[in-house]
Amino acid sequence: MTNIRTKALLLVGVGGQGTILASKILSEGLVREGYDVKMSEIHGMSQRGGSVTTQIKFGEKVASPIIGLAEADAIVAFEKVEAVRSLAYLKAEGTLLVNDHEIYPLPVLTGKEEYPSNVLEFLQKKAKKCSIIAANNIAMELGNTKAQNIVLLGALIKALGLVNLAWEEILKQYLPPKLYELNLKALQAGMNQKLQL
Repeated sequence: MTNIRTKALLLVGVGGQGTILASKILSEGLVREGYDVKMSEIHGMSQRGGSVTTQIKFGEKVASPIIGLAEADAIVAFEKVEAVRSLAYLKAEGTLLVNDHEIYPLPVLTGKEEYPSNVLEFLQKKAKKCSIIAANNIAMELGNTKAQNIVLLGALIKALGLVNLAWEEILKQYLPPKLYELNLKALQAGMNQKLQL
């Protein structure tokens, strides 16, 4: 472990997208690398469909995982509108990784509201280091759209410069054997993304 200042990461998504699983896998890798890691989970109103936010801080000594406004070194948004909601937490020079994927909340599904247009353009204007990742399409090509969380995790690992950790072992610890190969490919696909860093 190199001597670094504490880094703050925010993972945001919608219930059922695997945000918390990705956070746990990442935290495990950071702990194995020798960092002090703190992680908190915030669930929305419902398990599936509600907003899910995970805050992770890692460094030599971390007191709390709580991230304030303009404090996040990186935000990974598993859904586009969730990126907009969390944007105020990103540092001016922070990295924003956004899944090019839409999940319509109930008011949109019932016709009471419209899903916002031009979300990606808005995010690219607001964040200097914004990378759009077609994680859903990548996961679909690999055989299961549920693996998009691991694609995004791979992109975050690349952004953090942590590709050389023993991620294969850690995936084995957190995933059932029948899903291991697929998710390993998803992780590698994420790590192979071209990012704005």
